[in-house]
Amino acid sequence: MAILRFLWALYAAKSVLAATCDTSIIRHEGKTIGEEITYENLTIYVSEAKKSTTTAVLYLTDVFGIQLPENKLLADSFARAGYLTITPDLFAGEPAPADLNEPGWSLDDFLAANGEEVIDGRIATAVKYAKEELGIEKFGVTGYCFGGRYAFRAGGDALFAAHPSMLGDEDIAGAAGVPVSIAAAETDSLLSPERRAEIETLLRNSGSAYQLSLYSGTSHGFAVRANVSDPQQKFGKESAFLQAVRWFDTLL
Repeated sequence: MAILRFLWALYAAKSVLAATCDTSIIRHEGKTIGEEITYENLTIYVSEAKKSTTTAVLYLTDVFGIQLPENKLLADSFARAGYLTITPDLFAGEPAPADLNEPGWSLDDFLAANGEEVIDGRIATAVKYAKEELGIEKFGVTGYCFGGRYAFRAGGDALFAAHPSMLGDEDIAGAAGVPVSIAAAETDSLLSPERRAEIETLLRNSGSAYQLSLYSGTSHGFAVRANVSDPQQKFGKESAFLQAVRWFDTLL
């Protein structure tokens, strides 16, 4: 009987691993499958999983917002992984331009208009929608670049952050007790090796479960905006996604 239990556990583990290594659920281009809804004046992109669930992924975007096709496609990929995924329009229809050096656009003005109080409020509205309208009980929070910092502030049950920018010690302290997984780029001016080491120390001392993976041949933004014609970048983007899925599968 013990042998049978072992074999069944081994089979189950292999089945989970196979599912979480399935890159066919990831889309880099093509048609999106979700829909935009409006709730309390907030636009939210909702990607539904095939099966009814009370567990969801809250997807917090980079500065390019839900208007960037890659963000919606990645949210859809989480839905294919089995998670109802909600992606709030963090910037109220005014994301950063594709070219951050665009004449007349100011990063400082953008950040001032989208400070903590504003972004925290929009995230809270999205969470309220998921809980009250969709019956969601547990959240995995995934954040990218700008959204990576806010993944620590969102109050989820587990979190994943890819190349988080402006992540402060207080943000990490505020997520004490929440399992944390981070995907970091080899080259990232917004998350230097020195800061990465500091974050690792903070996580280690927090007592929470944590994971920090570093992807060679990648730069800031790779988990969303990788050049998928480059095999190494494509591997990094897909592996970061699967890192998040397996983290949520294990801890939610």
